[in-house]
Parts: sequence; C-alpha cells; structure tokens
Amino acid sequence: MKLWDRLARLLWNSVVGKLWATIMLLVAVVLLILGVFLLQYIDIWFDENAHDIKVLFIITAIIGFLLSTFFAFFLSSKIQQPLLQLKDAADSVSQGDYSTRVKIRSSDEIGQLANTFNHMTEQLEKLIHALNHEKNHLASVLRSMGDSVITFNAEGEVILTNPSGHLLLDGWSSLESGWEEETRDNGQSLAGVPMPLRELFQSVMREGKDQTGKVHVHSSVWSVVMAPLQSGGFVRGAVAVIRNVTEEHKLDKLRRDFVANVSHEIRTPLSMLQGYSEALLDDIVASPEERKELVQVIYDESLRMGRLVNDFLDIARMEAGHVEMHFQQVDLRNIVKRVHRKFQVYAKEREVTLTADIPESNPLIMKQADEDRLEQVLTNLLDNALRHTPAGKSITISGEEQMVSGKAYIQLKVKDEGAGIPPEDVPYIFERFYKADKARKRANSGGTGLGLAIVKNLIDLHNGKIVVDSHNGNGTTFTLLLPVEAHE
Repeated sequence: MKLWDRLARLLWNSVVGKLWATIMLLVAVVLLILGVFLLQYIDIWFDENAHDIKVLFIITAIIGFLLSTFFAFFLSSKIQQPLLQLKDAADSVSQGDYSTRVKIRSSDEIGQLANTFNHMTEQLEKLIHALNHEKNHLASVLRSMGDSVITFNAEGEVILTNPSGHLLLDGWSSLESGWEEETRDNGQSLAGVPMPLRELFQSVMREGKDQTGKVHVHSSVWSVVMAPLQSGGFVRGAVAVIRNVTEEHKLDKLRRDFVANVSHEIRTPLSMLQGYSEALLDDIVASPEERKELVQVIYDESLRMGRLVNDFLDIARMEAGHVEMHFQQVDLRNIVKRVHRKFQVYAKEREVTLTADIPESNPLIMKQADEDRLEQVLTNLLDNALRHTPAGKSITISGEEQMVSGKAYIQLKVKDEGAGIPPEDVPYIFERFYKADKARKRANSGGTGLGLAIVKNLIDLHNGKIVVDSHNGNGTTFTLLLPVEAHE
C-alpha cells in the first residue's frame, strides 16, 4: 500500500507540474496579448515616448515568454523522464526480467518511488528464484518416484505426469479400442482418462473426496489412489497415484492357497490316524490280521505326514534361500544307479518296467554339485512317474553329455508312458500343490503336491534348467540340463 500511495502522489505531482507549466505558458501568452493592447493605448496617450515604451514591452514579453516556456519544459521533463524509466522497468519485469533496476537520480518522492520499485523487484526476484527452486525440487521428486503420478483437469485432459505415469498412459492407450467413449454427467468427453481410471475419476469429480481401488489390466493388478484438486471450493481436477501390486496380489493369493492346501493335505492323514486309532482303542477289530492291517495303515499315514512335513520344510528353506548345499565333484551315473535300484522293487510290484540307459564308457561328471540334492531330484521325478504310469508300461532314465553354446552340459531324461499332462496345465506343474488344482485328478495318488516344486528349486540352485514335454495319452518326459563346469 505504501508503494501505491507514493505512486499516486507522484502521478498527482506530475499532473500538477504539467498544469503549472501549462498555466505559465498561458500567463506568458496573456501577457503578450496584454502587451499588444497596451501598445495600442500607448500610441494614443503617449505620443512622444511611444516607440521606446513599445520596445520595452516587446522585450519584456519575449523574455517572459521564453522564461515561462523554459521552466515549463524543464518541469515537464524533470517529472516525465523518471516516470518513463519506471514504465520501461515495469514492462521488463512483466516480460520476466526480474533483475531490472531503476537509477535513483534524486532524493525526492520520485527517488523514493524508484528505491521502492528496486526493492520490490529485488524481493520479487528472490521469490521467483525460491519458487523455481521448489518447483525443480518437486519435479525431481516426481521423476524419481517409482509410482505413476498422473494429474487431470476437470475435462479429463492430462496436465502433468511423471515418466512412470507417461509410460503407463502409453501402455493403457491400446485399451481404448473396442470401448465406447464414456462421458461425464455434463456431456464432456473423458478421452484423456484411461479406461481403467474413468470410474474412479468420475466418482472423485462428483463427490470431491479421495477414492481408492484396484484395477486389473493385462493380467496385472494396480492399486489406485485418486484425490481431487480443489480451488475456491470447486473441484478443478484430480491427481492419481498408481502402483503395480501384481506381486503383492500373487503373494497374498499364494499365502491363502498355502494355508488352504496345507489344511487339506494334513486333514486326510490325521482323520485316518484318528479313526483307526479309535478303532483299535475300542477293540472293534476282531482278528489279529485286521489289527495288523489297521496298524499298517496308521504307520503308512504317519510316513505320509512325515514326508509332507519334510517337503514343507524343504520348499520353505529353498524359497527363503537358507538351504545348505555341499558342492563337490559328482558322477551322475552313480546317482542314477542308486535311484534305479531303490525303485526297482516298487516298479516290479506295480508291473512297470524301469530302465536306466546310462553308457558305462561315458562318465557323467559334474565339477560342482550336491550329490544328495541331485538324488532327491531324481527320486521325486521317479516317484512322480511311477504313480502315474499304469501297469504294463515303462519308465526310462537316460543321460548323455551335450554342448550348448560352446559349454558342456549333462542331459538327464526321465520318460514315462503314463496318461500325460493336459497342455493347458503344463505351465503350472512346477507350482506348489500342483495336484490340488481341480484340473489335475491326482487326489488319490498319495503325493504331497510339492515334489516338482522342490525339483525346480534344486535345479535352479545348480544353475541348470528343467523342461517338460507331455501330451495327453503319450506320456511325459522331464529333461534336466546341468552344467559340467562350476558356475562363476
């Protein structure tokens, strides 16, 4: 207010100065006219000295006119020039040059106004610099955010976004095809808002409150928090913070499935143990043979629970990275022979032919491997194959060396002639509790559903690969590819 008071006073003084200069000019003109009239009267009344008096009046009028004109222009320029400088400086500031300063030529009110103007531009320059600094700081924070941030105006147009949000908009732009363009209640188009966000955007604009939700796009799950941008009590837009929570969603689903499957797997043997134990305690069994049969069932179910618990511990340690590995030089032929002998009797009982096709002349030596873990891999694969191979069919274990991309590998195959795996289920066979899926009818096979998951983790720990080739009615083949040299 002080600055504006001074400016108003300056303008008033300049107007007064110009009026004063104008009055002085008018006075000079009036004096000149009066002099002319006086000269006429002088001719009439003073005949003798008329010429001298005329000259005197003319000289006096000319000198007065010149002095009045000089002082008028002097006062006008004295007031107008600083105002023009202030005007030019104000124009420069309005164009963004906040370093503009006005020269102070006097200590009067115009000089004080110039000093105040310079102080104002200095403070304005500091304020603009601070605002630019904060703007750059916020822009850096926005760019470094892993979450996608997108700001919309009231018409649904994108007015600000960070790099992650820009990539997200590009990825979701393809969702527009096949959808009819939605409109708000007032009929304005929302073409700038991606399809998954339009419902939340409309709710925010309508209610003026924060909205949260989850959207599913391209088999991914996104968490969205959208808040209104308000100005003067009106909602002028919305800002959305979007985060990819696909992994968290999968982990939460995995946790729920894990609890459900563990409960399912343990409930059956516990029920059988409880039922048969009560039968023995109540002396329901009459003959020793039946008693022995019940005891055998209880023993088998206890072994099954033991295997289940061990598999739980193994898969938990592997996924947590706490499994202990004892690497040394290993000949895979010895492991294949041991596993073949271990399952030979069981295969004969099932009337399944079990063959080990390993050439004696070709050693299958790995420089760094855990012998017990590799035996566990083959044990799980053979156990899985025997449980799914009907009588009269065969299972073959084979091994050979191969060169892949200039590196030596050992290839092991476990091939059965069972019913095979449906093609739509093949991508899921290495998941935990694979058999719990409704599409896989193995509920009575006695497995825990963790065998193949353990196999996959152990092969990964050896830096190898495992692939499966299976077709309905044509059996299943598991192929292991293990590096001969130690992994760096």
